[in-house]
Amino acid sequence: MLISYSLLPVNMTLKPIIGLEIHVQLKTKSKMFCGCDNTGENQPPNTTVCPICMGHPGVLPVANRQAIEWSVMTAQALNCEIPEFSKFDRKNYFYPDLPKGYQISQYDQPIGVKGFLEITDDKGEPKKIQITRLHLEEDAAKNFHSADGRHTFVDYNRACTPLMEIVSEPDMNSPKEAKKFVQELRLMMKYLNVSEADMEKGHLRCDANINLWELDDKGEKIAATPIVEVKNMNSFKSVERAMEYEIKRQTREYQRTKKTIKDHPKTTRGWNDDKGVTEQQRTKEEAHDYRYFPEPDLPPLNFSPKAPNAIDIIKIKADTVELPAARRERFIKEYQIDKAVAKQLVEDKKLAEYFEEVDSELREWLTALPEMEGTREEIWAKHGLKVTKLVINWLINKLMSYLNNDNLDITACKITPENFAEFITIIYQKKINSTIAQKLLEIMYQTGKDPSAIIDEQDLTGGTDQIDINKFIETTIAENPDAIANYKKGKTNSIMYLVGQVMKKAHGKADAGEVKKLLENKLTR
Repeated sequence: MLISYSLLPVNMTLKPIIGLEIHVQLKTKSKMFCGCDNTGENQPPNTTVCPICMGHPGVLPVANRQAIEWSVMTAQALNCEIPEFSKFDRKNYFYPDLPKGYQISQYDQPIGVKGFLEITDDKGEPKKIQITRLHLEEDAAKNFHSADGRHTFVDYNRACTPLMEIVSEPDMNSPKEAKKFVQELRLMMKYLNVSEADMEKGHLRCDANINLWELDDKGEKIAATPIVEVKNMNSFKSVERAMEYEIKRQTREYQRTKKTIKDHPKTTRGWNDDKGVTEQQRTKEEAHDYRYFPEPDLPPLNFSPKAPNAIDIIKIKADTVELPAARRERFIKEYQIDKAVAKQLVEDKKLAEYFEEVDSELREWLTALPEMEGTREEIWAKHGLKVTKLVINWLINKLMSYLNNDNLDITACKITPENFAEFITIIYQKKINSTIAQKLLEIMYQTGKDPSAIIDEQDLTGGTDQIDINKFIETTIAENPDAIANYKKGKTNSIMYLVGQVMKKAHGKADAGEVKKLLENKLTR
């Protein structure tokens, strides 16, 4: 993304430079350095605390092994190198939400370094966003400010919650790229099952470092604006909106003041979502301001396979699930579906799993049909793609519309993958037409019953035969001369009235699309 404004000097082009810092709250059972319950957000204030997470004198922290293993797994998923050694450090600063007066974090020896996450740029091309580091730390407590601004209340339930920080290189050049990075990272966290990753609840929090490069007519950097860290973005939309606003604000400021990064410090601004603006907060601290030093109460982490009680990084990698990017690519190749459909399926991990369970069940249903000849593999090779198209259509366009209307996800669906596969098989065998299929699916959705049982109970036969349909069409034409006349005058909507009349005579057991075609053929002769 390049910005060129007519108000700027001739040939001046500004290029946004964006890097992200993302904090992911891990959903371990206990906190990072103590045994307190890690579901404090759902508990009354200051009830899931102990002397360790409250920082009382003389207490000793013990690192949560699950949090370390999940951080290693995430680092590997982000293509990071895992150093042989890692350690915890004290990051010294004081705020009311930090009960110890320091935070246990990691400074110069994090768990993961030099990784990348691939997204698509604004042109739809693959782009690798480099990951500088992934480190593990404890979260701070949560402040609540009174409406009059006179009081601040602190809930320490969140203090000492395991927090994974992922820092990217400034490789993004547009608000859309920044949003895509956060979306892909959040989806990865959900696939790895290490975090709920709910941005509105603060499980995944995003800060952005952004400035602008001035480029000459050859595209070379000649100056850069001061870096601004933008905080308080709690949704994908707010990430994009905040970056768009900050790019415009920095452009205007650079035009007016010519301030550059050389002689102006990094500052912090908060995103005000209601006003749609970033607001000045403070000058940003540098690393030396925190007076880091190795945490004396925690031993270093040893990832060497020969070390006693070491974290087994090879096993962790072997146990890692299929990640979203790999699943999208596999769906496109294996099921021959387009990128948009693959993206829609993979975006919801449970939906993707449901789809694959239906696929597995369908192979069994097709193989069991008496009219099918050949091995399981031969039958699927011949019929698989056609059946998959039916699954995609009925799953995404029909079943998901019921769930979306009821504000439910696929895990709440009463239709089992086995029953949905049987439903698709019945359609593929042409035992029922599309009109009956829609009615059948609705009953299945409401009751969770087997489709064959519903067909028997409701007398949902395969439809009316062709002779009866032609008879109903002839009768409808004879009974509705005005609608016929209107249609022939060019009022094409009249055909739908006629289709409705035929469907009534067929008691809904005809295919409406086929009836429409037959009527049009009759009336255009």
